[in-house]
Amino acid sequence: MLELKDYQRRTLNALVQFLEASRSKPVGDAYLAALAEQNRVSESYHDIFPDTPCVCLRIPTGGGKTLLAAHAVALAGKAVLDSDAPIALWLVPSDAIRSQTLDALSNARHPYRQALAHYFGDRVQVCALESLQTVSPHDLGKACIVVVATIQSFNVTDTAKRNVYSFFEELAPHFDNLPPSMTTGLEKVTEGDLENQPYLTTKDIGRVKFSVANWLNLYRPIVVVDEAHNNRTDRFFKTLGRLNPSCVIELTATPVVGNNVLYHVSARELRAEQMIKLPIVLAEHPEGWRECLRDAILTRDSLETLAQKEPDYVRPIALIQAMPKGGDATVEVVKQHLLDQENVPEEQIAIATGSQKELDGINLFDPACTVRYVITIEALKEGWDCSFAYVLASLQSINSAKDVEQLLGRVLRMPYASDRTQAGLNKAYAHIVAANFAEAASGLRDRLVQNMGFERLETATLLVPQQALPLVGGSGQGSPAAGGITGKIPTVPDCHIELPALPDTQHWPEELKAKVEIRPTSQGATALVKGNVDSDTLKQAEEFIKAGLPKRVQEKVEQQFAEHRAMRRAFRAPAQLGLTFTPIPQLCLELDGCLELVEKETLTILGDWNLLDFPVQLAGFAIHETINSFEIDVNGEKVKFRHIDAQQLSLNEVASHVSERDLVRWLDLEVRKPYLPQQQLQAYLVKMLSHLHEKGLGLTALVRARFQLAKAIGLEIERLRQLAMNKGFQGRLFEMTVPKLEDVAHFNFRFDPSRYPARNTYQGSYEFSKHFYPDIHDLKQKTSAGKDAEEFRCAMAIDAHPKIKHWVRNIERQEKTSFWLPTSSDYFYPDFVAELTDGRVLAVEYKGEPYKTNDDSKEKNQVGYQWEAASTGRCLFLFAVERDDVGRDVFKQLEDKLK
Repeated sequence: MLELKDYQRRTLNALVQFLEASRSKPVGDAYLAALAEQNRVSESYHDIFPDTPCVCLRIPTGGGKTLLAAHAVALAGKAVLDSDAPIALWLVPSDAIRSQTLDALSNARHPYRQALAHYFGDRVQVCALESLQTVSPHDLGKACIVVVATIQSFNVTDTAKRNVYSFFEELAPHFDNLPPSMTTGLEKVTEGDLENQPYLTTKDIGRVKFSVANWLNLYRPIVVVDEAHNNRTDRFFKTLGRLNPSCVIELTATPVVGNNVLYHVSARELRAEQMIKLPIVLAEHPEGWRECLRDAILTRDSLETLAQKEPDYVRPIALIQAMPKGGDATVEVVKQHLLDQENVPEEQIAIATGSQKELDGINLFDPACTVRYVITIEALKEGWDCSFAYVLASLQSINSAKDVEQLLGRVLRMPYASDRTQAGLNKAYAHIVAANFAEAASGLRDRLVQNMGFERLETATLLVPQQALPLVGGSGQGSPAAGGITGKIPTVPDCHIELPALPDTQHWPEELKAKVEIRPTSQGATALVKGNVDSDTLKQAEEFIKAGLPKRVQEKVEQQFAEHRAMRRAFRAPAQLGLTFTPIPQLCLELDGCLELVEKETLTILGDWNLLDFPVQLAGFAIHETINSFEIDVNGEKVKFRHIDAQQLSLNEVASHVSERDLVRWLDLEVRKPYLPQQQLQAYLVKMLSHLHEKGLGLTALVRARFQLAKAIGLEIERLRQLAMNKGFQGRLFEMTVPKLEDVAHFNFRFDPSRYPARNTYQGSYEFSKHFYPDIHDLKQKTSAGKDAEEFRCAMAIDAHPKIKHWVRNIERQEKTSFWLPTSSDYFYPDFVAELTDGRVLAVEYKGEPYKTNDDSKEKNQVGYQWEAASTGRCLFLFAVERDDVGRDVFKQLEDKLK
């Protein structure tokens, strides 16, 4: 099975936690609680279906959203339906995508089908709507059934005129002996059905319709909606309501109002996982399409020289977007230009348009393939994907170019989803016909946001200008072969602010007028602020330009200035300039005569524990049944079962067909951990079931509640493990040490210049000058009350200190890309990590008030100072607060620490 990336695991974890929470509290409350954990406090839940979870996962282009959907089917089945054989309705926007999805989910070798097989083995049935009648009632509950269909198949006003709502006698076995409580919401035969289905008679009016839609309604499918931004009509929601979904999971790169975005993956997260190439090296060409094409060829040639140094085969390809018929640079003209003027061999050129399909049947990954240039006009066909595409040359004007973002999406994909050894091959390249960099960047930025799912400010740091290309192919200093790095800070482009009218500048200071040029345009005016102005001048320019404008226009001006500041930060970021961050020593411990990094596996060993040494208990687990409900308590949270009727409630009186041994085996698979010997775990589970029987819980009741039982046992095992780990950790804490200089190479952490999975990036007006990366993760300048946020002031203090060389806003729960120290329960990620000008490193953990003994701050403080004490002066740790016990603010605390 294709291994999930960290951001994909986090996305699925967020989904599962939300779905589980929605069983014990109102769906809207569960959603807001999930958002609060992500510091998203200004959003609300759109209650589309009462009591039915309906959320959206926002995955940018290249993020693998279809693979996530395949995993989500099984996880949602457990979380919402307590089922390991759920029914899923997979809705797609077009028949072409329906065919592709059906093929992929049916193919045992495809990653999507392998994702399903990971949970269900061979217990999977994939079918189209028209073959649903072949599903037997005996298949239900034994296999996962995935029904793939287009949204249009269901999306009608008059259900009598669509097959999916028609009466099919073949479905009759599924509707036998249904209790009244389960037929209430099902469609009945009407007079309209008699007109379209002559074999029905007036006697059938009012009886339950044996239809595909009713079949789905009966079994409450998990509904997966691909490209969910396209479906926000009332008719669509009524359609979904007829199908009685257990939950709705929407996936899109570009959500709209009404999509309840539960989790958003950033472009930086994709880059950190080596899924896409970044940044996008952008070159504008005011001279026209010939110069654009020329430099695109030079770029591609330079990349091919680099590719020859790679251990894996890579053949960089340029995608050329020609003009439609009637333009100067049509497909035919471009091909002839390549042949005659650029001396490109004809076998290296392929045309992919609606009428010319020269890529059909060609494997572009084959080393024997000669194609290096693909000429197209609009979007390449759905499903076309070749990660060897590196260079986009759009010969159309950026203001009128259609589908340029779709082609750029092809160029962004990383070959083999793994970084190349040559830095230039980890970037994407775009050559655009535009008057200047600002116009080209603005045009691409709009497309990246609107059509590819990137955040607007994020895109400002993803687009960097290409340095001067050599006149002939090679690896000159400014060429891609040199990584686009010139060794000095590149010139920041001027800031272009679009305005609806000419501003009144008569009261502007003279020194500001000298820095800002006003140009009339057909839409109003452009204020051009020189790119080299200092931050105070830039702020002054923003205030004077905004003055007197309507609030809506002011907000647009603020956005444009914010984008420019983000771009300035990106241009100056040390990571972007090819600089490195010094290695940071980590905490180690000597075990059996060898030095080892103190990580989670080490902590488990330190615990030296055995499950069977603890008393067997399961506090907070109980089953409650009344005449019309079935609830389970797990640690104080009531998990509700929906649509319970008397027939189901009587099941506890019937002897279970599942034996005690079967239940133990099932629980063993569900709660197994790599640190637990299987024999020990199974013995513990046998003792646990005996304990629960003594509490009055019979085998059948436990089988019915097995998913919640597994969760409760898993929590109990983790509690016992934590007790042992706490004891072991505290007993060895003061033996932990920082490796000696000769051992640092084996026990250190390095900030990778190209991997920083930032989310909720900084958007403030204050310009930080020393942050190592272009983006700053999850840092807010102002509180809701309009005051400077406390962590922002701490960041200011670090950025302004003369002994700080550069610093990083450390990202929590990112063990591969962030610096961490061990605690007894997990890892501790200091809020800020800095390299000093003398080579030392500083870690800063910030709390708003002095730490309390009843939270984890005390342990973090102990661990941090042990790291400092064991480092012989190489490492410094500061537990900073807004104002400490002697009245020092965070600036003074930092100053005293670095004396």
